[in-house]
Amino acid sequence: METLVDFVQWLEIDVSLNILMRLNDPADVVRAGSVSHLWLQFVVTNGLSKQLCLRKFPQLSRISRIRELDLGIAEGKDVKSSNSSWETLKRDHNVYASLLQAIETSNSCQSDCIDYEVSASSTDDYQVSVWNTLVPTDRNQNQPSYWSSIGDSDPNAPETLIYKLKADLCVITEINIQPLEVYSHPGRAICCPKSVRFRLGHPKSLRDKRRLLHWHPDQPADDKFIWTYTSEEFLMRQETQLQQFKLPEPVLCIGGYLQIELLGRALRCDVDLFIDDLFYICIRHVKVRGRPLTPAFYAHIIRPSGDFVLEYKRDV
Repeated sequence: METLVDFVQWLEIDVSLNILMRLNDPADVVRAGSVSHLWLQFVVTNGLSKQLCLRKFPQLSRISRIRELDLGIAEGKDVKSSNSSWETLKRDHNVYASLLQAIETSNSCQSDCIDYEVSASSTDDYQVSVWNTLVPTDRNQNQPSYWSSIGDSDPNAPETLIYKLKADLCVITEINIQPLEVYSHPGRAICCPKSVRFRLGHPKSLRDKRRLLHWHPDQPADDKFIWTYTSEEFLMRQETQLQQFKLPEPVLCIGGYLQIELLGRALRCDVDLFIDDLFYICIRHVKVRGRPLTPAFYAHIIRPSGDFVLEYKRDV
């Protein structure tokens, strides 16, 4: 008769941990904890779901403590002996597993994650404000709907657009941008940036966060933020279609703000159109694809450290 051996029971802890750390799916970590009480104890006490989270999303190392709103119990980074009970460790395991599962399934339930516009680094006229980039139609009150920068003689002068996302914790997978085609320009040229780059982050201070609630979108706000993620630079085609920029991997935005960097200017507008013969960037639409993690998860930034409290509602 074949003899079965439980490697978790017989191998050294480091060896067993090395084997189970090769699991790459949060569902597999949960299943491992369901094999037996011994396996559950091993998975939970060694924080396998947390380690998998940190391996896939290093920014989660900034979690200062976890608060389950249903239970009113918090766990910090420096866990005291009174909080090192089995139930506390098991809750910690469940929260990280649930968070990772929500992040991993973001591709299957995507939506537009932009809540509202915050600011543009420059605006040519109040009628071509950044809020136009969120209007679903190409015209607003019988006028073309788009945002336009001010003109610049430097073809490499950048611009930025900033948006508030629908939650302070969002998984972002792609950003879509549609430039404006200028029909009255010879050749119907496109006022398009040469390339784009994306940043995700949060306000520098609670004061800045409050001020941004009443910020005028035509006033620059780039100095009010700390950006914790910066994407690669994507080349933008000189085409009028909505262009999709898919991030190499889903990115967790902690803080709820997106900055779009518009790099370089491809079009000098002639004197018959804009009078000044300068370079412009004009954007018709912006969309952000991903998934807000609310109402199950909330992030409260601890300033000035940049760490955050992760709040979790189990029953949502």
